[in-house]
Amino acid sequence: MRKALLALLLAAGVTPALAQEKTFELKLSHWVPASHPLQKALEDWGAAVEKETGGTVKYKVFPAQQLGKAFDHYDMARDGIADITYVNPGYQPGRFPIIGAGELPFLMSDAKGGSMALDAWYRKYAEKEMKDVKFCLAFIHSPSTFHSRTKKIVTPDDIKGMKIRPAHATMANFVTQLGGTNVQSSAPEVRDIIERGVADAVTFPWGSVVLFGIDKVTKYHIEAPIYVTTFAFVMNKDKYNQMSDKQKKAIDNNCTTEAAGRVGEPWGKYEDGGIEKIKAMSGHEVYKLTPEQTAQWKKAAEPLVKTWGEGVKKNGGDPDAALAELKASLTKYNALAQ
Repeated sequence: MRKALLALLLAAGVTPALAQEKTFELKLSHWVPASHPLQKALEDWGAAVEKETGGTVKYKVFPAQQLGKAFDHYDMARDGIADITYVNPGYQPGRFPIIGAGELPFLMSDAKGGSMALDAWYRKYAEKEMKDVKFCLAFIHSPSTFHSRTKKIVTPDDIKGMKIRPAHATMANFVTQLGGTNVQSSAPEVRDIIERGVADAVTFPWGSVVLFGIDKVTKYHIEAPIYVTTFAFVMNKDKYNQMSDKQKKAIDNNCTTEAAGRVGEPWGKYEDGGIEKIKAMSGHEVYKLTPEQTAQWKKAAEPLVKTWGEGVKKNGGDPDAALAELKASLTKYNALAQ
């Protein structure tokens, strides 16, 4: 009996130690080129986790849709095709209605503060809206704009009759509302669809216009912070649950609002740097809107709040409370657009 008891005690003492020693190599997947600043953000994220776990959780980054298409990255994390993925919730209209508040035009002014504000606000909603993965963090890129090949876009009326690739579901609704036609594609496909005349224009962040070669097929660029895109890092639940408490803590320590800011800030600076690059190129016209034109755009965007709210209500949410909370968070992090 004593021997059996001793064996049980030993087993109880040894099991946690063995669990801590189990080694994982996480597959971190994204869909932009390896030269994109997101590559380094994921490498830094993986390196921080590896350091905190004493090397028991390693990582490998898979860029440029190597493990799957951009549209599939949420499901890839859910299904374990990758362990951590980079998701654009707006690529799947209606699936993640609450986080779509971050896509509303003329709402956010800054990538770092906007990322931290979005993340801090969305955490409680992610528990329901992204329940089949472990939510890590949410972030945005810098406020972005329209880039056109065929004509100068100045007022909302100029969108009528144009074929536009929107950044996400909210901008798609905006284009439709203004009389344009949406052309769906992931970011890596944008240059091709504009070059072939399938689309006339795109909503895109500045630095990425150059990175994806879209500067080769566009000419006119509005210099105004019209919209942002929301993103998330999410993790396969089973992989997380297999880890020891120490390993889980390392993951949790890097899935925070502060970590969201660390992802959003360098990417924001990269995108903002694209404005001067495009201004310096021959054959490009970068132009500002007058106060009157800006007011027209803001007025035209007002129905999008109602459309977003209807989507939230369908999923049992309270859009008025959610939007008020988001604006309060943006104010706290000095990222609410004026």
